Amino acid sequence: MRRLKRKFFIKNSVFVAKKLLGKIIIRRYKGEELSGKIVEVESYRGKDDAGSHAYNKKTKRNFLMFGKPGISYIYFCYGNYYLLNIVTEKKGNPGAVLIRAIEPLKGIKTMMKLRGLKNIKKLTNGPGRLTQALFIDKSLNGEDVTKSNKLFFIDNKERFKIKVTTRIGIKKGLEKKWRFYIAGNTFVSKN
Repeated sequence: MRRLKRKFFIKNSVFVAKKLLGKIIIRRYKGEELSGKIVEVESYRGKDDAGSHAYNKKTKRNFLMFGKPGISYIYFCYGNYYLLNIVTEKKGNPGAVLIRAIEPLKGIKTMMKLRGLKNIKKLTNGPGRLTQALFIDKSLNGEDVTKSNKLFFIDNKERFKIKVTTRIGIKKGLEKKWRFYIAGNTFVSKN
């Protein structure tokens, strides 16, 4: 399997979001490989997306969304957990894909320890849960996933049906059906 390169992320956020489904996320943590198949994502853009951090203007918080595609954009949400996004679109045109859920593949015992639970179905079925399970925090904000050895994505050829819905946890931009998930996968956060 090969690593996803920058050209994968340069495209429209909605297109990239769908293409990320089924790909493998790898986090190297304390010499161990933690990984999972991406089963749920949401797309965010700029001026045409009222639900996006980049809707109004570039700020100290969202500046990475305007930068080079293939960079991680991690922020603290509701004072509880970190959320992992990957920057998309061409530089200067804001966009990102939120990784909402993964199906755990490797390092499951470590993920359970990091999350403090033993129920595999609740291990990574939400954006805050998966960042806890993979030990993704603000220290990885701005990480270039096309070059990093700490956090990256690899290709995975698999066929599946994609379900499309409105995004979760936002108050604006609800008209956009930019949440995508693998139909029938039990690790999706909400069906």
